[in-house]
Amino acid sequence: MAVDLSGGLEAAREFVLAQQPDDPDMRDSVNVWMWDDGVEFGMPRIGIEAVGDQWSTHDVQCNIALADGRLLTIFEPGAVHDSRGADGRARVLGAGPLSFELVEPFVHWRMRLEGAAVATTVEAQIAGEQPPRSGRVPVALEVDLRSAVPPWENGALRGEAARVMAEQEEGILIGGPRFEQLFRATGTFTVDGKAYPLNGGGLRIRRMGVRRLARFWGHVWQSAVFPGGKAFGHLVYPPRSDGKPTYNEGFVFEGDGGLVPARVVDAPWLRRMQARGEDVSVVLETERGTVRIHGETQLASFHAIPVTESADFPILQQCIARYTWDGESANGMLERSSLPEQVQRP
Repeated sequence: MAVDLSGGLEAAREFVLAQQPDDPDMRDSVNVWMWDDGVEFGMPRIGIEAVGDQWSTHDVQCNIALADGRLLTIFEPGAVHDSRGADGRARVLGAGPLSFELVEPFVHWRMRLEGAAVATTVEAQIAGEQPPRSGRVPVALEVDLRSAVPPWENGALRGEAARVMAEQEEGILIGGPRFEQLFRATGTFTVDGKAYPLNGGGLRIRRMGVRRLARFWGHVWQSAVFPGGKAFGHLVYPPRSDGKPTYNEGFVFEGDGGLVPARVVDAPWLRRMQARGEDVSVVLETERGTVRIHGETQLASFHAIPVTESADFPILQQCIARYTWDGESANGMLERSSLPEQVQRP
């Protein structure tokens, strides 16, 4: 059975905004989680957030985790790149050291990074230490992102998830129209003056809409594609204090055809700050049966995105995890958050 990598979505969804939007809260963004097949390095989120009220610069947010314990981060505004591709269409979302270029909708993107990163460690992040202001590390990435799985649009697979997004604040937290797509990655990563081949995978997120995080009480988000072509993904929020159903949606992909809708029945909520080696297994339920996927954290970061200075905003973990499903193993992504009182500190 053939795989429709567009998932039935219109190609226009892939192109970026060509000019500043009228709505100051409108945001256009491309984000990726990316991993090599090994565990020497991984990128637990690299992205650009373009917001209508500050269009002369876009926010660059970059996490690179290394097996030697270092975390290399770039969190700063960058001057906007020209959005036009060779054909004159708005194909490039770029700022400062980072750019994403659409080559073919739902099939091929290209990412480039060349900048200077702040060096810290996950242990320092867990301890709440501020990263140094000097001694930046030059880093570079040149990667081709070729889609491996149809896109998953939030709310498109489960009616209850669509209703929650439309009627409750979960929709504005997710950020309006949003889809994500697993890909295979090939390219080169350069750090400390040495170039390393990158052969692995990743998850690309495309979002264009209004997003507000004023009230956010946590989440678990996981995804991976396996060597044989199978894949999974999900996003689930913790139970609401008012007892209403909350957002819970995911999928499994069996290597061909379309996405099989799923819901999470057992999620690895963030309950302690641990650098690596934590069990993050997940159980999904589909109409075809129960799917159990074993996971273990490998390359992690904490508090990587300074969304707010509020003390009651959830503690955030972004990391690369190792997943095993039906005898196959692969690296994948994990992002999760919980309110501070729910997380055990060292």
